[in-house]
Amino acid sequence: MTGHLPAKEHPPAKEHPPAEEHPSAEGHSAAPGHPPATPITGTTRLYAVLGDPVAQVQSPALMNPLFARLGRDAVLVPVHARPPHLEAVVRGLRRIDNLDGMFVTVPHKAAVRALADRRGPTVDIVGSANVLRREADGGWLAENFDGSGFVTGLVAAGHEPKGTHVALVGTGGAGSAIAAALLAAGVDRLSAYDTDTARLGALVARLDAHWPGRVHALTGPHPRGADIAVNATPLGLRPDDPLPFPPDSLRPGGVVADIVMKPRETRLLREAAALGHPVHHGIHMLEGQLDAYQAFFGLA
Repeated sequence: MTGHLPAKEHPPAKEHPPAEEHPSAEGHSAAPGHPPATPITGTTRLYAVLGDPVAQVQSPALMNPLFARLGRDAVLVPVHARPPHLEAVVRGLRRIDNLDGMFVTVPHKAAVRALADRRGPTVDIVGSANVLRREADGGWLAENFDGSGFVTGLVAAGHEPKGTHVALVGTGGAGSAIAAALLAAGVDRLSAYDTDTARLGALVARLDAHWPGRVHALTGPHPRGADIAVNATPLGLRPDDPLPFPPDSLRPGGVVADIVMKPRETRLLREAAALGHPVHHGIHMLEGQLDAYQAFFGLA
């Protein structure tokens, strides 16, 4: 995105010992081919990822090796914040002077938007944020890279969305960002469904203002005729979750994508693959955001 203020400067990174001398967080040497874990010291810069639940988050496993590769004296840690406590948690974290950023996952992406001092243009369009950055003046800027990361991952996997019909189930924080990014990427038709009809209607209205005539509300989770069907709900995090939509309603060859990252093989993806559908895993959405995170936080 353009128009961001420059990221805050960080203290120079420390020299790291060779991998065989540098234990990981578990007390073991770093695996061959991987950067050593960054030692946590009094100069370490902090980042937090907020969610409820939080055990499933994959961002620490991607960001902490990235910090090490870049020689950054920084660490990303999970913070379990329940919805009634979110405002208190965020306001407390904002007062930690060596905390430079927050990542946000389910179910806080819509609520956290109001806790930032400034919002990027994507946040105002989609109504949610998945990252916050401390600015040079001490204020906090919210942005959302879920949608761009999803599209980047989709294209990298060979599933070009331009000119297609996409069905999206779930219009919460991540789903709303994905909807906007897919429209920006040139999908011909976006059909969206959510059990929260008021939230669905509000999103369709916001998107129609930018991409008139291309987004439509579904009356049920039935992605018939879609070239790509996306689960943007949390359904699949738990083994006893119901399917977000029936994969057998897709046309032959239709791609089934899930944004759930853990487990990697959700029930939806397993059943879709068994029917012969190409599947797209949730981790690709996060991997597709790494370059954006580097630029947003001034890490490159």
